[in-house]
Amino acid sequence: MKYIVCEKPGAFVLKEKDAPIRKTNEALLKIKKVGICGTDLHAYAGNQAFFTYPRILGHELASEVIDIGKNKRGITAGDKVVVMPYVSCGKCIACRNGKTNCCTNITVLGVHGDGGMQEQITVPTDILLPANHLSDNEMAIVEPLAIGAHAIRRAAIKAGEIIAVVGAGPIGIGIMKLAQIAGAKVIAIDTNEERLTYAKEKIGVDYIITAGAAAAEEVSKITNGDLCTAVFDASGNKHALETCPDYMSHGGRFILVGLSKGELTYTHPKVHAKEMTLMCSRNATTEDFEHVISVLNQFPTESFITHSVDYTEMINHFDSWLDPKTGVIKATISFN
Repeated sequence: MKYIVCEKPGAFVLKEKDAPIRKTNEALLKIKKVGICGTDLHAYAGNQAFFTYPRILGHELASEVIDIGKNKRGITAGDKVVVMPYVSCGKCIACRNGKTNCCTNITVLGVHGDGGMQEQITVPTDILLPANHLSDNEMAIVEPLAIGAHAIRRAAIKAGEIIAVVGAGPIGIGIMKLAQIAGAKVIAIDTNEERLTYAKEKIGVDYIITAGAAAAEEVSKITNGDLCTAVFDASGNKHALETCPDYMSHGGRFILVGLSKGELTYTHPKVHAKEMTLMCSRNATTEDFEHVISVLNQFPTESFITHSVDYTEMINHFDSWLDPKTGVIKATISFN
């Protein structure tokens, strides 16, 4: 079977190997579509933390079951399935408390272990969710939207809140739409005018603001001086992360979804006066995946996926997906 491996930063190679054989409590899957995410882009660029090469990337997967044993969800051969790519130990303090998303021994497909850029793959049966009613495109975007769903749940967003989402990339866009579904009003903040336009026209956010020196004042005007009760960073940009509390109300929450590799600096009296609640949001749980699947019909999937190629063409296109000027929001590759 064919597979694509990132041999080292900047180098993908298309190769062949024998198809895998499933073990007990595993399923053999045919990969139909793979979404490309920031993790894949960073791994290719050589700036993904905790990463080793060579690695088969890909953790946003649309797949079909080839072979599976008896399982608790009643999934059988021929079923479409969404893969939750986080393999947790089930024993650590996080797992015992239901926080499998931040398991101390977590293995993420395509990051810590090989992922889905291959025609077939074996995975544990307990990370599969039935998805016969979803299209391949819908299945391929459930995982990034689940990241947003987890952040929304962590922040306990309530109807009527005015929130800000900084970063209008795929994760930020997901947070925006899911926050709207939860009943919140959304302010989108980014430097990229095209993505802000997308957030306004396709996602339907209430307000868009171009990031910069005047952004906090604009947020203040929109909220009549109150600022936002919750601010999400989905950019991972150091400057953006350090600026986010300026958009947050007194008594508000700041949710870090984007990941920065360096140190962040805040003026303590400034955030202390607001009694800021600082929380990080990592990965997602089964509950988050199930929520996304239940509301996916409210998401503009087809406009969200801006670029799609066959796996045989991916190597020729990947470099262009690193450049926001190409208009990429979500790229996918097909193994059909």
